[in-house]
Amino acid sequence: MTRSKGPLLTPHLGSILDRYLLRLFSRVFCATLAGIVLLHMVGDIFNRVDNLMASNATLSTSAQYFIYRLPLLISRGIGFAALFAAFLTLGSLSRRHELVAMRACGVSLHRITVPLLLAAVGISIATFFWNETAVPFSTGKAKHSYNVQVHKKKLQSVFGNKEIWMRSNGDFIRADDFDTDRNRLRGLVIYRLTPEFKLDGLIEVPVATWNGDHWAPEGGTKWDFLEGGAVSRRSLSATLPLDERPDDFRIFARSPDEFSYFELSARIDDLRKKGVDTVRDTVNLHTKAAIPLVTPLTILLAVALAAKPGRKDNLVLNFGLTVAIGFSYWVLLGFCVSLGKAGAIQPWLAAWLPNLLVGTLSLFLYTGSE
Repeated sequence: MTRSKGPLLTPHLGSILDRYLLRLFSRVFCATLAGIVLLHMVGDIFNRVDNLMASNATLSTSAQYFIYRLPLLISRGIGFAALFAAFLTLGSLSRRHELVAMRACGVSLHRITVPLLLAAVGISIATFFWNETAVPFSTGKAKHSYNVQVHKKKLQSVFGNKEIWMRSNGDFIRADDFDTDRNRLRGLVIYRLTPEFKLDGLIEVPVATWNGDHWAPEGGTKWDFLEGGAVSRRSLSATLPLDERPDDFRIFARSPDEFSYFELSARIDDLRKKGVDTVRDTVNLHTKAAIPLVTPLTILLAVALAAKPGRKDNLVLNFGLTVAIGFSYWVLLGFCVSLGKAGAIQPWLAAWLPNLLVGTLSLFLYTGSE
């Protein structure tokens, strides 16, 4: 009698088994992602329908706005869709006893999940490039459509793509950035012009914060250009001569979703050269890289939980686990990002600590799941 000298089946990468698992995973992933995006879209419509009706927005304008929102909604739903697809794929294999059959033939659980992990890595890479191309463009278009076409806000002769430029009472205002969370202008310069459109002076302020009544500068210098080419310089008073309010700048402030990774990196370098604090932007930069890469880690966790011996496939349970894992990650990420932006921890740690914790837990459970 001939004795077996190893596994009955050792499929090579790209085998029929791998293609079967990828096909099953892809179908569930696409269907789940479509469902998540649809739910997001319906919620977005109900959330903004009152504003759209109050602004007398036309149907075409409203439709254009929601179409521009689609890439961002897709980006936000990819991680949940991949996690839920992993649970359902392994659950369906277990329900039809295919998982038992594969393992009885000598195929380890780790080998079975290789195509799912490779798919997760591919999804992470695709998500990063999606966030680099489609999301910044469409998010900027959606913001412009909502503010200008729906709410009829005027841009006040704004120009420039990287900085804020606007006309104010005959003067020009330039700012490197407006922090919408703290109502702070950074890198502010006010160019004072004469009625003949000649430069009469300028005001330079590193940071100006809205205190509810006026703009309070943190330092600053006022330059006056006198007759004969003389220049007068003095420190700025406690009140900044600026009539605009935070809402006038909010329309021009770009959210992190409107930047690609490399655009945000270049912006940080530029702000640092000007002496502007870049902690918040640096946290956002690291977060842009960390979020797509969490997908393989959560799928590792899904494999460890879904393939647990004695576990029965249950749609409600799979959905509950997906929500619990996804919600826990976003709560942890939000907490760490808040600490990072407040300067309590390093920016890179704020973005990568949730991934590190999820990855450690996933690897621990995954290595012991065989």
